[in-house]
Parts: sequence; structure tokens; C-alpha cells
Amino acid sequence: MVLACPAPHAKAARRLLEAGVSVVSCSDDLDDTLAMLDLDAVARQARQTLVIGATMSPGLSGLLVRTMSSQFSSVDEAHIAIHGTAGPACAQQHHRALAGQSIGWHDGDWLRRPAGSGRELCWFPDPVGPRDCYRAELADPVAIHQALPDLLRVTVRMSANRRDRLTARLPMLTPPHAEGGIGALRVEVRGWHGDARHVEVVGIADRVAHVAGLVAATAARKVIGGEFSSGVRVLGDDDSPNAAMLNDVVEDGLRIQEFVGSALG
Repeated sequence: MVLACPAPHAKAARRLLEAGVSVVSCSDDLDDTLAMLDLDAVARQARQTLVIGATMSPGLSGLLVRTMSSQFSSVDEAHIAIHGTAGPACAQQHHRALAGQSIGWHDGDWLRRPAGSGRELCWFPDPVGPRDCYRAELADPVAIHQALPDLLRVTVRMSANRRDRLTARLPMLTPPHAEGGIGALRVEVRGWHGDARHVEVVGIADRVAHVAGLVAATAARKVIGGEFSSGVRVLGDDDSPNAAMLNDVVEDGLRIQEFVGSALG
């Protein structure tokens, strides 16, 4: 069962697992993600799989961090930035995310900061380009820390303008578009290459709904094919078919771009 409805998913996921049904969740809600991580014993007892965060962010972000890590002697930081939404429910979730508290992993501890703070100019692939991004209450740090617990720092930021930040605690002023349109993902990984400090940056620019659909559908196929072990899985962890999944989404048309100097190509 692929849960592509608005969060929360945890209660539905528990019922499905107990009924002997594996689950792929597209939720990007932080509290929902934490609740589903607690279902590992339920999934293992039922001998089923629960894949959490099978979307662009989290999901593809974890796959990219895991893949990029192979280019390092060791990695210690992952920094995620996102732009755009997949549809109305996603837009509402991101609207709420600017009103909460961001969470980040920093040197062995979880740090919470006010959402909407910490402005950083992030460069995404064209046609999105540079965007001001801010801390937000998003699930990527939890999912990526679960997948790669040796990382010392994991952060996530989301693009927003002044109106987004000022109205985050109010109802959305205009109804979200039925199709979120072009969005983007930026993944920066830092670590060591031999004795030298090394940084790699990759990104995508595509319709967010298209990317989320590709990741969720690919995860579902891998679950059906028995390529995931039972229990709770996050994309990028040691027991997920990360390379095969990334290869499949690229073959299905996703274009991943690498930052090389002064341009994305």
C-alpha cells in the first residue's frame, strides 16, 4: 500500500502492517515520521516493510547523500535545501513548516531553532536558480540521521519569501495550485577525501509531484520484489536497495545535475 494522502500516516501504517500489508509512506511531516519510526517492532513481527519518506524530500535526498558518500574517504555533513511543492496538501504542510521549529543534527545532539530563521542563499539548477532558504520543520534530518547515523551535522532549509514567513501562522491567503509545478532539490555533502576537505553538491529541477511519484513507485516495486528487508526502512540506510532505486529513477527520466565550479551542468 502506498500512502500518498495527507499526513498523518502512522495510524494507518500500523493497521496495514498488522494486517500483513507492507507500506510505502509519502509523508514529509516531522511528527508523523517520528511516529512511524517507532513501528519497527510492529513491522518486523508482521514480517512486512514500512518505507518512510518515499518522496523528493525526504527520500531522494537520502538516496543522493548515500550515493555521494562513495566519493569521500569519510563524510560528516549533509545539508539539504528544497524549493516548491507537489500539490495542495504538500503546500499546506510546507506552510505549517515555516511556523514550527526546525530540527537539525549537530555534533551528537538534536538542535531546535525557530522555523523561518537562518536565511541562506541556495543555488538550485535552472530554471529555479538562486533562492533564499530558511530553516523549517521538515523531516529530512531525522530520516537522513536514521540512514547515516555517523554524520555529525544534518540540516534542511526550504525556500520562502517574506510573505511566506510573515503569514506562516495564519491560514493560507490563496488556495494552493492543484499541481505544484517546477521545484528543486539541492544536496550538499561534506567530508574528507584523503587528507583534504571535500564538498560535493548535486541537484534536480523538476515537477515535485513527478519526482515524488517516481520515488514512491520505485520503492513500491522494490518492496514487491523483495529487495527491502522487513522492518522500518528509510531511503539511504544500509538495508535499502539505494543504488538500484537511484538507477531506476534516473532511467525513468529524472535528471541529476552536479555543481562543477560556477555553473550547474
